[in-house]
Amino acid sequence: MTEKILGVLGGMGPLASAQFMLRLTLLTPAARDQEHIPTVLWSDPRVPDRTRGRLEGGADPLEFLMRGVNGLKAAGCGAIAIPCNTAHGWYDDLLAAGLPILHIVEAATGELAREVPSGTIGVMGTAATLKMRLYQNHLEARGWDCIVPSDEEMQTLLSPAIALVKANRIDEAYAPLAQVATSLARRGAKAVILGCTEIPLGIKSGPYAEIGVPLIDTIDTLAMASIAWARS
Repeated sequence: MTEKILGVLGGMGPLASAQFMLRLTLLTPAARDQEHIPTVLWSDPRVPDRTRGRLEGGADPLEFLMRGVNGLKAAGCGAIAIPCNTAHGWYDDLLAAGLPILHIVEAATGELAREVPSGTIGVMGTAATLKMRLYQNHLEARGWDCIVPSDEEMQTLLSPAIALVKANRIDEAYAPLAQVATSLARRGAKAVILGCTEIPLGIKSGPYAEIGVPLIDTIDTLAMASIAWARS
């Protein structure tokens, strides 16, 4: 049992946030309601598109993100989890509100270290996440080598598949996502990080074990980091 309240800055997208709440609940070792983690979900799908904001001169999402962080702070939350990888491009700005934020990249790195302590890692994510090198810089500084999808794979497979999940067409997203993950494995990746929280939803809607390498689910790793924070 914990008295700590977890804040979840969500809506990016809404389905990924709902999946995070589901996994947080299922992964928590609890036998009754009172042993689960008190949580406040701020799910605001009006947050401007993070990739467009970072790469295409679109609206800056920071104002909406800060509104959510401040709302969670006012609700008494002691830390925040953000089940959106690309939103971590504004991580340092969000810390200005004075609440600790559980970093999704750090959470994924811990699981990766248990699965594949060294070698080449494939990274899947939105165009902005990959362009900002949120994972590549972090992992390469710790000794891993990173490979990412080709520009053609991004344009014809990965980005459209992420959009399919956001449109609730989850089953249709499996084939293109699996194709990209398989391509990374064939290029030498010993594991693939699913560095967009829409990707686990799509790729796990089909026979993902056939890909043949560990898939690091950033929804699950962030949920486990949240549980560890709440019980610390």
